[in-house]
Amino acid sequence: MFEQMKKKRNLSKLKDKSFSTLFEQNDEIVVFDTETTGLNPKEDEILSIGAVKIKDNKILTSHTFEVYLKNFGAIDAKSITIHGIRPCDLENAKEPLEGIKEFLNYIKGATLVGYYLEFDVAMINKYIKPVLGITLPNKMVEVSEIYFDKTIAMIPQANIDLRFDTILKKCNIPQMGVHNAVNDAIMTAMIYLKLTQEKIDVKNRKKTDF
Repeated sequence: MFEQMKKKRNLSKLKDKSFSTLFEQNDEIVVFDTETTGLNPKEDEILSIGAVKIKDNKILTSHTFEVYLKNFGAIDAKSITIHGIRPCDLENAKEPLEGIKEFLNYIKGATLVGYYLEFDVAMINKYIKPVLGITLPNKMVEVSEIYFDKTIAMIPQANIDLRFDTILKKCNIPQMGVHNAVNDAIMTAMIYLKLTQEKIDVKNRKKTDF
């Protein structure tokens, strides 16, 4: 009930009713990732957004979303070594709000899935709240939490490594090579399906392939 009240208050603040579809929860799942100038939502900017949809337990790689956004500050050198996005790569990028609105029209009322999703959502909210008056109202699922819950159930005293590469390895999911928002979203989608479709016999500590 609290979540419903919170969502209703959020909707009442929406300045552009064309985005009311964000509040109309549907059965779609969208996995998304952002690449940014750094790791501080208050100071850093989004460089790119990548997303992919899951339908009927299938990853729709032919219907991915990708947008590059102009940035108006320096890109942290450490972040460039991670995502490889240089200032020259953003020459034809879109205005931030334009690109983010395209992303909102892509996700609509879908459930959002991600790896450390809280950060990506905070980055999106930074742009949309001043303009639309709202924060993302979508239902959200964090894959590292699913992985932790499944692993701790099998090995209660474990010191669980939640690094992305570790989760990929434990789930027997291959690295896609190029590190960008779309590829990260697709790999996260594979993790999500692996963790949610596979049954674990906790009582008998049945081993799985992750």
